[in-house]
Amino acid sequence: MVDDPDVPGDFGPLRMIDAAAPDALSHRLTAFAPKGRRRLLAYEPRLPTTDAVAPYLRQIDQARMYSNQGPLVRSLQTRLQSSFGLVDGSVVTASSGTAALVAAIMAHAGTATAERPYAVCPAYTFVATAAGASQCGYQPYLADVCEESWTLDPDRLADHPLLERFGVVIPVSAYGRAIDVARWAQFQRDTGVKVVIDAAAAIEAVADGAMTCDARVPLALSFHATKAFGCGEGGCVLWPDPALAAKASQATNFGFMGSRNSQSASLNGKMSEYHAAVALAELDGWSAKRADFGRAARAYQAAFAQAGLPAEDLLTTPHVASNYVIHRCTDAATAEALQSATDLAGVETRFWYGRGLHLHDHLADAPRDALPVTESLSGSLLGLPMGSGLASAEIARVVAVIKTERLRTAAVEDVPFPDCASVPATA
Repeated sequence: MVDDPDVPGDFGPLRMIDAAAPDALSHRLTAFAPKGRRRLLAYEPRLPTTDAVAPYLRQIDQARMYSNQGPLVRSLQTRLQSSFGLVDGSVVTASSGTAALVAAIMAHAGTATAERPYAVCPAYTFVATAAGASQCGYQPYLADVCEESWTLDPDRLADHPLLERFGVVIPVSAYGRAIDVARWAQFQRDTGVKVVIDAAAAIEAVADGAMTCDARVPLALSFHATKAFGCGEGGCVLWPDPALAAKASQATNFGFMGSRNSQSASLNGKMSEYHAAVALAELDGWSAKRADFGRAARAYQAAFAQAGLPAEDLLTTPHVASNYVIHRCTDAATAEALQSATDLAGVETRFWYGRGLHLHDHLADAPRDALPVTESLSGSLLGLPMGSGLASAEIARVVAVIKTERLRTAAVEDVPFPDCASVPATA
């Protein structure tokens, strides 16, 4: 167990698991099912309380401005710029992470053309990446991801036979993992293909300096309630070139720039003052929230150690965004069996990115490369319950199910099959 004073040593459920007989292990899961205990969700959001948001709501009452770049939105943009160490005019808020992505694509790559109809998306990502590209007129082209980075490989794409047909490439910071923005800026310069980074879950990587912004390539962040920083719905574009960032702002506001004349491809993607109020309150308490996520991550690490489970099978902050806990299973069959076991025990788990974009009905006919890494990762990375309010006893309950299922699987695998020669023939 990790020696951490912030992680209580309440691992009672783990002590229930012993050298039980194999036929008893399949029934042991019911011991973890909720009998007066709540079902654990894959992620339990916790946003600022009414009391925390109220001072900002009073400012809205006083200003009587509710949208269209109001004072709270401007304050949020300024505070985020300071948090990220960016120059003024580098942050453009949006009504959602998808709206931020659409605005960034429209401002940087423009809409699709007959000559360049494709937007390259990693096949292993949340479907919003492809949806954002489609809203800009592009046909999503699904490419495989790198086994190490879990996102697109710029070197592989630079030699792609359809390179001249690509209008935009959209690398994704999978699970908030930092990616090399400068490397993608170099790809953009070498190939002439615009790059927009879907950094939906990567606010911590940016804030902590693990992922550096580049004036040549915009990043789109999400402030959805399930993210490490949330306001319900919202997002922003990070673009440390104020003139280019202004184009992203224009794209969120019907193409208006200093007049009521629509001058560019656009959407209505502005953040309201009410969502900015929640985001400002979230920013006020973000350090404490991140500390709570950190304690939960350390409790998972301690529970895995207590259960004798391999540490490398558990991915927590800082290897992924703090709102995620990922269990790396050996293969899809193992992950699916574990998901069934956790569901029986009253614990929700989730394949956060599904089983690949190519398996969504809407994208079943999308052009694509071979996707071996996507198919492997999508079936083996299972999201475990996480939340800033998750108790160590609840975490121990999750890990106990994993331990029980692993013992059950091992016991089944150890059962010898009869030798065919020893089975008497039927008459």
